[in-house]
Amino acid sequence: MAERMQIGYRVVGTIKEVKGSCSAGHRVGDRIELSGHSSGGLCGFFYHDIFPYLIMLQFGGRFPAEWGGDPDVIELECMDRMNAVKIELRRIRQ
Repeated sequence: MAERMQIGYRVVGTIKEVKGSCSAGHRVGDRIELSGHSSGGLCGFFYHDIFPYLIMLQFGGRFPAEWGGDPDVIELECMDRMNAVKIELRRIRQ
C-alpha cells in the first residue's frame, strides 16, 4: 500500500490507564499515531468512539472554552466499563 500524505495536524494517542484487562491488548504507555485514515491499531470500538475528537484535533478545531485545559489535548475512555481504557489524544503542532 502506498504511504499516505499527512493531512492536517498529527495526533498521537497515549494509553494512560487500563482498568481490568483490555481485550485488544492495549497497555499503559502505548503510543499510537492516529488520523482519519488510520486507526493505528487501536481497537475498532474505541476508534469509533474517539473519531469525532480525533478529526477535530487533526483539522484544527477547538474544544469549548468551558471545558478548560489544554486546547490540544483531551482524555477519553472506551465504552467497556468493566475494562475501561483511558487514552490521551494530543495534537502535535509542528
